Amino acid sequence: MDPVIRQPAEAAPAFGLIIIGDEILSGRRADKHLARVIDVLKARGLQLAWAEYVGDCPRRITSTLKRTFASGDIAFSTGGIGATPDDHTRECAARALGLELTLHPQAEALIRQRMQDIAREQGTAYEPNHPDNIHRLNMGMFPPGAKIIPNPFNKIPGFYCAGQGGGISFVPGFPVMAWPMIEWVLDNWYAHLHRTSAWIEQSVIVFGAMEAALTPLMQAIERDFPAVKVFSLPSVDHPQYGRHIELGVKGEPALVSPAYAALLAGLRHFDARLGPEMVQK
Repeated sequence: MDPVIRQPAEAAPAFGLIIIGDEILSGRRADKHLARVIDVLKARGLQLAWAEYVGDCPRRITSTLKRTFASGDIAFSTGGIGATPDDHTRECAARALGLELTLHPQAEALIRQRMQDIAREQGTAYEPNHPDNIHRLNMGMFPPGAKIIPNPFNKIPGFYCAGQGGGISFVPGFPVMAWPMIEWVLDNWYAHLHRTSAWIEQSVIVFGAMEAALTPLMQAIERDFPAVKVFSLPSVDHPQYGRHIELGVKGEPALVSPAYAALLAGLRHFDARLGPEMVQK
């Protein structure tokens, strides 16, 4: 098994998601990865910091990957690692790193195992030098130094490339493959980042106040309680509460409690009516 990929201890890394494919941007297929990755991270006490959608444009993919490699973030990229003409991700990853693609020996072995499985299932002889089988080996062309991400569905692996402090894990666009591969990465390489304590959000519905007026209070809470985050979710047409602001704090429970108390105390200085309070774990 590959060694654990550790991040610098002085800063908690941010998690990001890159979703690649024209079919998503054209509406031919609905994206399912964003909601799933949010849930997968949440189950481990982690949060998604950002997400980007990119079409099958090599220039844009390369630019996105290059920026992500330089960010220090831990990112997942879905889609575009097959062997058809519209699969550009592997080549763009190499270009973003200033490298050339090479056939990864472990990936080659896994792909050949898959080809033998297919031949066996079809009752035909495995022909390693058949043009179709040679072409399939392109799915094992990765930048030098890439680490293999196992694919439990059909053995065709994904891959990981390190960046400046972080790195990107590349998985297929098919959810049945991508989701268990992302979980495998989180549990095998980033288990040391899983939060051992719960992460909660505590908030209150605020009526009759404007976000601009509440901003100094939010800034004060984040200044006085740097380990928590303040959030403000305004709504103008909520079916139950109508126009209101859901104002709250999120973080580890022991840290959220005093910050939320300070938030409520600060709200008493405003001519605002408070509604229901909520806790989300």
